[in-house]
Amino acid sequence: MYEERASRLEGAVVWTRTVTAGGRSTPYPVLPDGCMDLLWIGDRLLVAGPDTHAYAPEGIDGLYCAGVRFAPGAAPAFLGVPAHELRDLRVELADLWSPAEVRGLTGRLASADDPAEALEAVALGRAAAVGPPDPLLRAVVDGLNAGHTVAATADAVGLGARQLHRRSLDAFGYGPKTLARVLRLQRALALVRAGEPYAAAALAAGCADQAHLARETRDLAGLTLGAYVALANSETSQPSGSRTTA
Repeated sequence: MYEERASRLEGAVVWTRTVTAGGRSTPYPVLPDGCMDLLWIGDRLLVAGPDTHAYAPEGIDGLYCAGVRFAPGAAPAFLGVPAHELRDLRVELADLWSPAEVRGLTGRLASADDPAEALEAVALGRAAAVGPPDPLLRAVVDGLNAGHTVAATADAVGLGARQLHRRSLDAFGYGPKTLARVLRLQRALALVRAGEPYAAAALAAGCADQAHLARETRDLAGLTLGAYVALANSETSQPSGSRTTA
C-alpha cells in the first residue's frame, strides 16, 4: 500500500509504502520526475538521485519504506552534492554525510513510532540549517512546466544557454531539455490517470500528438501507454515519485 501527503517542508512530499512479503513479482516502476528523495528502507537511510529512465525497485519484499521527495532542484543544497553526481543512482546517506551522523539518525528512525514523521523531521532540521534553494531554480521549473521553450525559460530567468545548462546539471541532474521532457511526460500521464483520452492528454501536455506521447512513454518510462494505464489502475500501483530501492 502506498500513501503520500504534503510535507511541512515547502514543495516536498512525504510518502510511505508497505510491501507485503510474497506480493507482486514485478514492482511498479519509478518514473523520471525531476525529483530526488531521502529514503528509509527497512533500517537503512539512502538517497535516490534524479532518474533519466524508469527504475524498477528490487529487494524490498516485506519491508516498510518511507521517503521525503524534494521539489525539483531543492535536494542538492540539502544533501551538499550536485544532482548530476547522483543521476540514476541509489546511494547510502553515509556515503554523502558523516557516517557517525548517519548512525545517529538511523538509530533515531529505528526507534521512532512513526519513521516517516521522523524522516520528515530530519529533512526539516537540515533544510533550516542550509537555507532555502535558489528561487531561480523554481522559476526554471515553472517555466519549463508551463511548456515554455528552453530558450524562453533562459531569457526569463536571465541566464545564457550555457549557464542554464550548467545550473540545471547541478540542480536537477540533467540539462533543461531533458528536464522539460520529464516534466511534460509527468503532465501527460497525470491527465491519462485522470481519464483523459491519450490524444487529448498528449496535446494538452505539449506533445505533438499521441504517437509523440507514446514514444516518450516508452523512452522515459519503459512502458507502452496501455501498460502504464493498467499499472496505474491496479490496486497495488503507486505514483511515480515513490522511490523505493534495493
